[in-house]
Amino acid sequence: MISVRAAMGVLVVLTLAGCAGEQLSLGSSAPAPAPVDATLTGRWILSAPDAPSCGLEFRGRPDARSGNVSPDGGCPGNFYTSRHWAMESGALTISNNENEALAQFKVDGGRFEGKSASGTPVALSR
Repeated sequence: MISVRAAMGVLVVLTLAGCAGEQLSLGSSAPAPAPVDATLTGRWILSAPDAPSCGLEFRGRPDARSGNVSPDGGCPGNFYTSRHWAMESGALTISNNENEALAQFKVDGGRFEGKSASGTPVALSR
């Protein structure tokens, strides 16, 4: 009977932790990385090694999975031709007007990291 009460107590704690929106991590003291905003629309900063950073304005409906991009001047490489973005299977792709991929990114904590079509490491952050 005591083991049933103990099991019920653990179940209640896990349920309450889930309701509070917190993750209970057993055996790990490191916090989970912060997820990227659910909404990709808005201003992002593109950075690449040995190049000036530039702003990219992502437009689309709230919670959209694709939309348009407007680059600021001075973007590294050929990112000045950025026109479209799409999120598919956890990967963010930025492409030009001819739908040629300029870069592909994966979520890394609160930002995106990836490589340009030419192989240069690139990152997007708020």
